[in-house]
Amino acid sequence: MDPQYIRNFCIIAHIDHGKSTLADRLLELTRTISDRDMAAQVLDSMDLERERGVTIKASAVRMMYDRPNGETYMMNLIDTPGHVDFTYEVSRALQACDGAILVVDASQGIEAQTLANLFLALEEDLEIIPVVNKIDLPAARPDEVAEEIEELIGIDAADVIQVSAKMGTNVEQILEAVVERVPSPKVDRDAPLRALVFDSHYDAYKGVIAYIAVVDGQLKMRDDLRFMATESELEPVEIGLFSPVMKAADQLVAGEVGYVATGLKTIREVRVGDTLTRIDRPAKEPLPGYEPVKPMVFAGLYPVENDDFEDLRDALDRLQLNDAALIYEPETSQALNFGFRVGFLGLFHMEIVQERLEREYDLDILATAPSVEYQVMMTSGEMLLIDSPAQLPDPSLIDEIREPWMRIQIYTPTDYIGAVMELVAKKRGEYISTDYLDRTRVSLNYTIPLAELIVDFYDRLKSVSRGYASLDYQFDEYRPEKLVRLDILVNGEPVDALAMIVHHEHAFHKGQALVSKLKDLIPRQMFVVPIQAAVGSKIISRANVKALRKDVLSKCYGGDITRKKKLLEKQKKGKKRMKMVGSVEVPQEAFMAVLRLDDD
Repeated sequence: MDPQYIRNFCIIAHIDHGKSTLADRLLELTRTISDRDMAAQVLDSMDLERERGVTIKASAVRMMYDRPNGETYMMNLIDTPGHVDFTYEVSRALQACDGAILVVDASQGIEAQTLANLFLALEEDLEIIPVVNKIDLPAARPDEVAEEIEELIGIDAADVIQVSAKMGTNVEQILEAVVERVPSPKVDRDAPLRALVFDSHYDAYKGVIAYIAVVDGQLKMRDDLRFMATESELEPVEIGLFSPVMKAADQLVAGEVGYVATGLKTIREVRVGDTLTRIDRPAKEPLPGYEPVKPMVFAGLYPVENDDFEDLRDALDRLQLNDAALIYEPETSQALNFGFRVGFLGLFHMEIVQERLEREYDLDILATAPSVEYQVMMTSGEMLLIDSPAQLPDPSLIDEIREPWMRIQIYTPTDYIGAVMELVAKKRGEYISTDYLDRTRVSLNYTIPLAELIVDFYDRLKSVSRGYASLDYQFDEYRPEKLVRLDILVNGEPVDALAMIVHHEHAFHKGQALVSKLKDLIPRQMFVVPIQAAVGSKIISRANVKALRKDVLSKCYGGDITRKKKLLEKQKKGKKRMKMVGSVEVPQEAFMAVLRLDDD
């Protein structure tokens, strides 16, 4: 097809603003899917995506739009993930597009992740088509939200399309706007092949399937291909397009979006952002913007039953085939035995992986408190990267510890500014600026340590703002801080899974809070169980779990007092011996108590 009749665009929105529902209406209007095959949120294929109202995996679909004047346009819709954890994947999907539909909820207005993705789209110089959705809701205020959009990006409020994706109202105007406003792709079909990989998934029969946007040249079935970053070489098993199911084709030309079934067996060889070219006529340079995805949050995943260790390994292997950002390695813990140290893009990514392991692979797993990657500068001049308190070397060998700081933007109604500022101050946040978006909404800009952000910050932000505030964050820098390892000892034995790295000013408070919580969670034994918090060799807090007392005098009716004393002495000796050999079982709730230290 002539490139001037091709439109490549995506939809960007905050979680639950109606992006997937709008995509459904576009598929219906262009008759891409028959009424019989239609289901709610067609492009969200995972149950988790439908339940949580958030797109986790990007997808693409080709639609043919017949205009009333008789012209036919090929429209490639690239659906992007909707959460801040997947920002890199969003940026690659945007690079494959020429325009973006900005969807804003008519009742909630502009939110943090909408803005984050909007700025990514503006960086890629995309044409923005603003849309106010859910105008059918009783609380909808479409005209006010249209004015918000005008103030933000300068597009006249009269040009903002007001739709109800659920009812199908005014959706055809969006298709017309895409044709009129989004430019056709600038392509050179005679140049050497360059195709951008914007996503991938694993297929048991065809290997890794790369989702590509062809930028230059053309791709045919028998071409020998190479990925320019990983240098993996292949001959395609199949090439084709999405309609929205995969449909084989003979060739893909510049301007088109489709897929290549590579036959490769590991997703590590097919990286999002990589450039695909031909071996016999390679491109001189790859498309810009590729970078390896780096996990930011680390946690230990352990099977509740030790026998499930191999099943957990298999499940992580399979999940990794579809998720290149997931990394893991085996680790052992004195308290939890064998498990894995797993790296995630963020806390939401961790939540999704944990839920998929439990649902799809029927595993009972225990996750330790998440931690981040620290840079440890040794006195010898060497730098270590550690992501677990257990890896921290002897304090006498450490020169300084650097922790990752994030730059955050919080969007909140003005009524909650005080509560939000108080929360960020408690979490060691440093204030940068305040920007008023309009009379009722404000953007607060801070820097904050990632370790404070990942534990319960988002939940507490939603609590103090009654659900109205929203958050966006990106990496800022590593900073040297005075950090120490806080150890927890149960019955004199350190429990490695409860250890954490904390700021020295917070060590006493956190140690005291954790000891108090564990005192209520650890079951009582036949002997007193001391719980202690320690920094190095110094005990900073202690509490005792009282002993269960068996009434050994119940059988004594009257008689001499010496008989009773003899029985009590015998019991005391037995308890002493029991304490020497007895081990204390630490329940699962104790490991999760670390996440809820500030709740009280």
